[in-house]
Amino acid sequence: MKLFAIFGNPVSHSKSPLMHNMVFKDLGIKACYTRILLEDGSKLKETFFKLGLSGVNVTVPHKEAAFESCDEVRGFAKKVGAVNTIVLEDEKLIGYNTDADGFMYAIKSYENIKKVLVLGAGGTAKAIVQKFLEENKEVTILNRSKQRLDFFQKISAKTYTWEDFVLEKYDIVVNTTSAGLNDENLPAPKNLIEKILLNTSYAADAIYGKLTPFLKEAKDKNIPFVDGADMLLGQGVLANELFINKSFSKEMILKSMKKSFLI
Repeated sequence: MKLFAIFGNPVSHSKSPLMHNMVFKDLGIKACYTRILLEDGSKLKETFFKLGLSGVNVTVPHKEAAFESCDEVRGFAKKVGAVNTIVLEDEKLIGYNTDADGFMYAIKSYENIKKVLVLGAGGTAKAIVQKFLEENKEVTILNRSKQRLDFFQKISAKTYTWEDFVLEKYDIVVNTTSAGLNDENLPAPKNLIEKILLNTSYAADAIYGKLTPFLKEAKDKNIPFVDGADMLLGQGVLANELFINKSFSKEMILKSMKKSFLI
């Protein structure tokens, strides 16, 4: 029996165990998936081996710590310095990032996305911004402070703090911060969020399972929006494929994983 988990802080809200265990059950895979509250990201590797895990998903705030903890990082994760999926291979931790493709899956119905505003500058933001830039979109990042903005400046994205932000019109605004996850906070001051939402066509939030204050503001202004559920599903399918070493197709994994969202 292989054991998988999600590391995060907080993590009690995570739907990942239900999603992955549904796949394991349906496809007859001898594995189990659970939640692990990880308060200190520097303890990730130690905790992984202590619990005898075969793989993990990593959520806020540890995606960059996960990158540092891996013995090898592959694919898209190399570009963004953030890992959300780790698998054990020959006693080494191998890191991947499935966040960006998961997000693109979530917004696939939104057309003519050319200008993007991303709120926050953590691991999820890095993945999404890099993906948008690769698809030749114009991307702006808005963060509370200058801290963490260096990465985005190096990849030619526009960067602002709350103090120097210059408002433009956007096709979509994406909240990647944890604001609203366990509180009623907005990802930026209310007057700033209101102005931003009045100048966008769509809104998205990486948080799932609740209507965040950010999405409430979007709803009040009749702006079409998505929460993080579809992003979670999209990245979850890709992560599960890595967990089971591609022994079943994405289509089979998706079919089973979708069932977990009906429970």
